[in-house]
Amino acid sequence: MSVLESVLVALTALRTNLLRSMLTMLGIIIGVAAVITMVAMGTGAQKEVDAQIAALGTNLFMIMPGSFRDHGARMASGSRLKLTEDDAHAIKREVAGVVASAPTSRGAVQIVSGNMNWSTTVQGIDNDYLLARNWEIVEGRVFEAREIRSGTRAALVGATVAEELFGEASIVGQSVRINNVPFQIVGRLGPKGQSMMGYDQDDLVMVPLEAARGRLLGASRAVAKAVSVIMVSVEQASMMDEVEEQITGLLRQRHRLRADQENTFSIRNMSEMVATRAEASRVFNMLLAAVASVSLVVGGIGIMNIMLVSVTERTREIGLRRAVGAKPRDILTQFLIEAITLCTIGGAVGVLLSVVIIMVTSNLTGWPVELPFQVIVLAVLFSAAIGVSFGYYPARKAARQDPIEALRYE
Repeated sequence: MSVLESVLVALTALRTNLLRSMLTMLGIIIGVAAVITMVAMGTGAQKEVDAQIAALGTNLFMIMPGSFRDHGARMASGSRLKLTEDDAHAIKREVAGVVASAPTSRGAVQIVSGNMNWSTTVQGIDNDYLLARNWEIVEGRVFEAREIRSGTRAALVGATVAEELFGEASIVGQSVRINNVPFQIVGRLGPKGQSMMGYDQDDLVMVPLEAARGRLLGASRAVAKAVSVIMVSVEQASMMDEVEEQITGLLRQRHRLRADQENTFSIRNMSEMVATRAEASRVFNMLLAAVASVSLVVGGIGIMNIMLVSVTERTREIGLRRAVGAKPRDILTQFLIEAITLCTIGGAVGVLLSVVIIMVTSNLTGWPVELPFQVIVLAVLFSAAIGVSFGYYPARKAARQDPIEALRYE
């Protein structure tokens, strides 16, 4: 008997007991659908994390003022500004491997254009900040050196602010008022999307640091040229630990800290934080996929059970086939193909069900999903492998039936 004939016989046998066949396939269908859905969601989540890493910047450190004690009580981190522009310039000048060291200050402002207004965040920067964050200018230009030095009233506008105030119109050369101070827009920032913390990174306007400090946010009376954050970008990921150690030593020296004194700053490795989140997400998704795979094993056990029942029910048929010349391997092949066909059909239906689940879930919740084609192929092949694994014993039992005893079976 050819393989094609065996497949046709298997389909006929399955169609004879259609309801039982469908219930038997249910375990495989649910298992395949669950595994593919988990993999698709996990892959989509990983892509989102990769996008966040790219949006964050390359090999990035965030240096912030540390906490301090006031009458025995520890204040919050960043409650006293101790970092300065000079610290940022010293880091870039004296620490090997640093690509950009950007001093920044930020605060809440109201920006007005004509009869439109928007509450947003202003960020005082120099051009190193754009380099550290891999932030593109999609329209216009970056700040000129003279604008940064003199604190010119120039502005770079984020995608959200640009859309709220100007829609799709060109914004370069437009005038806006930030906290009632006139500024001229020189460029539009490329979109970054949401941050790891969930806030909109495009809802901001950037101005030269001196303009932010002198005209919008106010200068610190305690420390000259104080800044709230220094963003440091490192040339290679392998240098991060060494650079962090050098920055710590340099800032302690510049802040004249004794060996027994705590740091007046804190350094956060942003790439490490994102990588940790990515690893946690990957492990969680693997756990979900492993749990979902249990359904496949349960489905395989169901296949074995039904095939054993089928062998018992068709004992006389097996005897007749043997009597007319069928060899044991023909009987083995027939029942094995039935198990494989059952699992393969169940796997295909599971794939279709998973696609429906993924589309509905993505549309309703907005969760990121991505379904690689190779996952679909592997799911169907794995279903066939389940059929081989759990269908072999019943098929072998059928092949070893004694033809005389099989014909006498009632």
